[in-house]
Amino acid sequence: MPFALYLLALAVFAMGTSEFMLAGLVPDIAASVGVSIGTAGLLTSAFAVGMVLGAPAMAAITRRWPARTTLLGCLIIFAACHVVAATAETFSVLFATRVVAAVANAGFLAVALSTATRLVAPNLKGRALAILLSGTTIAMIAGVPAGALLGAALGWRATFWAVALLCIPAALGILTGIRLQQPRGTRGEAGDGPSLAFEVAQLRKPSLFAAMLLAALVNGGTFAAFTFLAPVVTETAGLGRVWIPVTLVLFGIGSFVGVSAAGRLSDQHPRGLLEVATPLLLVGWTLLAVLAGYPVALLVMVLLLGVLAFAVGSTLIARVLYAASAAPTMGGSYATAALNIGAAAGPAIGAIALENSSNLGAVWAASALTALALTVMLPTLRVVAPRVPKVEAAT
Repeated sequence: MPFALYLLALAVFAMGTSEFMLAGLVPDIAASVGVSIGTAGLLTSAFAVGMVLGAPAMAAITRRWPARTTLLGCLIIFAACHVVAATAETFSVLFATRVVAAVANAGFLAVALSTATRLVAPNLKGRALAILLSGTTIAMIAGVPAGALLGAALGWRATFWAVALLCIPAALGILTGIRLQQPRGTRGEAGDGPSLAFEVAQLRKPSLFAAMLLAALVNGGTFAAFTFLAPVVTETAGLGRVWIPVTLVLFGIGSFVGVSAAGRLSDQHPRGLLEVATPLLLVGWTLLAVLAGYPVALLVMVLLLGVLAFAVGSTLIARVLYAASAAPTMGGSYATAALNIGAAAGPAIGAIALENSSNLGAVWAASALTALALTVMLPTLRVVAPRVPKVEAAT
């Protein structure tokens, strides 16, 4: 795999840490800027909405720019937002930095997804995606807990400074390491490539629309349950608060294993992986809801569900990229939008379920969304996951 993929993954690690780190910082932020905890929680929603809207918008605006220019520009804006946030004294300024940072993050990820698939052979999109998304899963394992510890020791502003500093080696790596030879008609080429209207029209393709819908549903279920694991750990299982980060790290470890496994299998065996792992994911969420009162079972299930959720989710994101191959500059934004629609809608659905039922409401919501995804998947799997032709090595 090209070393440039790992440079992109480093930037995704910094951005993933920023996206998830607020879970442990909201109370301190609320007290610091003089708002309620509920109001401070809107910072998470603002980031998710900015990601959904920013991906297609940024991809369209920068579609004729060189990939390295776009990646570097988005990363610099993202870092600058964290510097401003670290010095912000009012909630309105902090809120604005989260929206702008999310748009920059979305633009970066949309271009990075498209770039990653052009750095490898046409039949290795899943492998490239696994390396790129490993930045997010490692952020869940190490970056988010480290951010929480840093925030507890030095204050929430130190965490924002740390994310900004993480962007420096990533930016230097992109500046010196991304040497992508662009195919004619894609980023940086104003020649005979497809028009924006043609690329947007690809959304009418049944394979692309179905893959995006399935990715949004599966990721929605994942984020619905993940966002509200804390009350399940402390109230349903009766464990102490110290077990919350342990549980989140277990889920992160599982997600890394799932993404890595999917990277090995999703290119040549996407249908088999989805046929096996998606029903298991549905069974897993249901068993978690039933067995959450037993601490050992809870911890084991969280680890396994991290594997299954991210194996299925990353495979579906790869299918979006395959289905959007005729949209070389917008395809990454479609994958980013599908992922983040789930990340934005899932917690909202989980919150509604939580308020109208027990602490396990969000887990049952994850089961329902996964069941809906499986129902949609059964008649569309041939379209979503056709056999991927092997590419013969050049001689």
